[in-house]
Amino acid sequence: MSSLSVSESREDHPAIIVEDVSVVFRRAVDRRPTVRKTMRRVRHGQDTTRTTEALKNVSFEVPHGMSLGIVGSNGAGKSTLMRVIGGILPPTEGRVTTTGHVSTLLSLGVGFNKKLSGRDNVILGGLAAGLSKEQMEEKYDQIVQFADLEKFMDEPTRNYSSGMYGRLAFSVAANMDPDILLIDEALSTGDGRFRKKSARKMRQLVKQDRTVILVSHAMGAIKNLCDRAIWIESGVLQMEGEPQKVVEAYNAFLEVGDDALLVDDASLNIDDI
Repeated sequence: MSSLSVSESREDHPAIIVEDVSVVFRRAVDRRPTVRKTMRRVRHGQDTTRTTEALKNVSFEVPHGMSLGIVGSNGAGKSTLMRVIGGILPPTEGRVTTTGHVSTLLSLGVGFNKKLSGRDNVILGGLAAGLSKEQMEEKYDQIVQFADLEKFMDEPTRNYSSGMYGRLAFSVAANMDPDILLIDEALSTGDGRFRKKSARKMRQLVKQDRTVILVSHAMGAIKNLCDRAIWIESGVLQMEGEPQKVVEAYNAFLEVGDDALLVDDASLNIDDI
């Protein structure tokens, strides 16, 4: 039976346990299905829905205080896996168990109301994460200073650039004192200075025995920021191990080798964070 359970007790349990998780998406064959089209397909013995297996029996564990990188091609199932771990998407089969408070940054600015100011969105983001208004007011200055957006917090977020949007979203998610932080491509936003700042924040969380999961196409970030990595392709867990070895195997699969390292990654050196 598919389920997601969250325990408040850390004890000796891993931060995340993913057990035989599969996710199947079903959608209508016709983009605009009508009763007539559906009945015609049924009469001719044709399928009325198309299924996609986004994840297939994926299993792994992540202990507390570890940073895990996830690599894979576009459409491999990485973001689907993150949504399952975050409790946003229920698995079709299998089970995910997380221990502690989960903070997600799965898509930049998800949950933000573009008509509202940055200030209002920060407060609403904290309330959505389960914090009280008083707690968010205490964290407000810390969040704004980290995002370096003091002059723009009373502006509607629809006026923000994509970089400003990303900085505020990352700051809200990372400063919620999460036990588990899920990040999907956040380090690709903002300038090099903010990417390094984000990387330092990730390291700080791990040193505090927090758990970080990072999905990224930036292989340099995976190798420099993560303690372990997994490679997912076509919904199947292909490999789990040291980031360097996983990245090498993934690059060999892509037949591009070291050329897969993005130019921007060169600025994200482990000595700088």
